[in-house]
Amino acid sequence: MHDAFTPVVMSATGSNGAPNSPNPTKPKGWNLGRVIPLLGPLVLFCIWDLVVRFKLIPPILLPSPWVTLATLGNGMWGGELLKDFSYTLMRTLEAFVLASLVGVPIGILLGSNERSYRSVEFLIDFFRSTPSSALIPLFLMIFGVSDINKVAIAAFGALLIVLFNSAYGVINARKQRVMAAKVMGASRWQIFKDVLVWESLQPTFVGLRSAVSMALVIVIVAEMFIGSERGLGHRIIDSQQVMNVRDMYASILAAGGLGYALNVLFLMLEKRIVHWSGR
Repeated sequence: MHDAFTPVVMSATGSNGAPNSPNPTKPKGWNLGRVIPLLGPLVLFCIWDLVVRFKLIPPILLPSPWVTLATLGNGMWGGELLKDFSYTLMRTLEAFVLASLVGVPIGILLGSNERSYRSVEFLIDFFRSTPSSALIPLFLMIFGVSDINKVAIAAFGALLIVLFNSAYGVINARKQRVMAAKVMGASRWQIFKDVLVWESLQPTFVGLRSAVSMALVIVIVAEMFIGSERGLGHRIIDSQQVMNVRDMYASILAAGGLGYALNVLFLMLEKRIVHWSGR
């Protein structure tokens, strides 16, 4: 028999004897995380539209964003813009592949012998810090006005980034893994191919992602100022000179879209290939 002042303890079970769920399942709502990356472009285009509507900038200098997008769509749908886009993409990929094939193995080899890397570190840092546009006259003297010139100077700029990251990836390989391999009796060659190369993959991919962006920038600059009849750089500067601002802004958006797509592609490859990074 309960006392009058005895507190009543609520049952943790329902009326049917089953325990009440402490965390009822919430219905899945709209995933806001997928929408957040779109907010930046939407805000940019809204501000752009307001600037045009209120004529804060003359229409002759800044067309409507919707007109620009229409020009971009028409140009990329079998128009001349698509051809220029293809030329720039091909030059960028050629420069990037050349830089990767040369830079990755040399960087890994230099990084495996720190003294060798220190002997050329000044040269790498010097040319890596030198704006590639400053080297355009030099490459003009060597290769002349040709497509090879544009690819060569872009490959040179990208090469230094790839080489630097690959070498430092090997130099900064986790010492405990190298020591563990030595304790297990691994030879220098086995340590190199089974430890150092794999440890360098993550910084190498960072270098490759930066290198492809650098190659694109240099190619577009080279297309602007080195005799070229095709390419996004040529199209941008040509449209600016004849005040065809719609085509100029559409070409700029195409170049930005290309750079963004290449960056995302390499991020996806890095996550798939170097999924064990940091473990």
